[in-house]
Amino acid sequence: MTVIETRSEAPPAVVARGLTKVYGTGDARVHALRGVDVAFATGDFTAIMGPSGSGKSTLMHCLAGLDTVTSGSVRVGDVELTGLSDKQLTRLRRDRIGFIFQAFNLLPTLTAEQNIRLPLEIAGRQADEVLFERVVQTVGLKDRLRHKPAELSGGQQQRVAVARALISKPQVIFADEPTGNLDSRSGAEVLSFLRTSVRELGQTIVMVTHDPMAASYANRVIFLRDGALVTELHQPTPQSVLDTLVKLEASAC
Repeated sequence: MTVIETRSEAPPAVVARGLTKVYGTGDARVHALRGVDVAFATGDFTAIMGPSGSGKSTLMHCLAGLDTVTSGSVRVGDVELTGLSDKQLTRLRRDRIGFIFQAFNLLPTLTAEQNIRLPLEIAGRQADEVLFERVVQTVGLKDRLRHKPAELSGGQQQRVAVARALISKPQVIFADEPTGNLDSRSGAEVLSFLRTSVRELGQTIVMVTHDPMAASYANRVIFLRDGALVTELHQPTPQSVLDTLVKLEASAC
C-alpha cells in the first residue's frame, strides 16, 4: 500500500486513513477506493488526478463528507467524520469546508456581492469585512460586485464562486473540475486566483482535475489508479503531469 503524506510542517487540514469505499453487493461490487492513506497540510494546494474510474472524485466526496466511507477514517481538522450524523455533517460542511464546482451555482437574482455573502447569512454569521475586501481584491471582482450572474462572463462567475468559498474562512476548499466550463484564458485566471489564495491567504485547496495544465498550478499532485494512491509530484509542470498520466494509463493496460 502506498502512503502519501504532505511534506509541509503545517498541521494537516485533512487526513484519511485506510479509506475504503465499496459500491454495490455481490457480483456488482465495485471497489472505488482501496485503503487510501493521505494527508493534506494547511496552506497546500493539491491536485488529485488519475485515469477515468481511478476514484479521484469518490476520494474528494469522502474527504468532504459528501459521501460515506465503507471503512477507514477521515478527519477534517480535529473532527472525525466517521460516525457523524447527517445534521453534524451538514454543520461541519457549512462551518469548516468550502466548495467550488464545475457549475457555478450562483443565484441569478442576487448580485455578485450578495452571492458571495449568502453562505454566511444562511449560517447567521457576520462577514469579516477586512477579509471580504482582501478576497474581492484577490479574485479581481472589485468592479463587478453589483453585477448579477447574467451580466458576468463565465470566468467572472467562477471567481464569484471562489470568493464565496473563501469568505467563510474554511479549513479546506474542495474544488471539483473548477475550470471545466471555462475557456483556457478564463480557466487560467481562476487557477491563478486559487494559487494566490493559498499563497496570500494561507488557504488549503484540494482540487480534482483531469487537465495537466490545471494540475500544474498546484504545489503537489497525487495520482490514483484503481482506487489506490500510486505516486505524487511536487512543483509539477504540465509535461511532468502528462508524462505521469501516460505511464499510469500504459501500466493499466
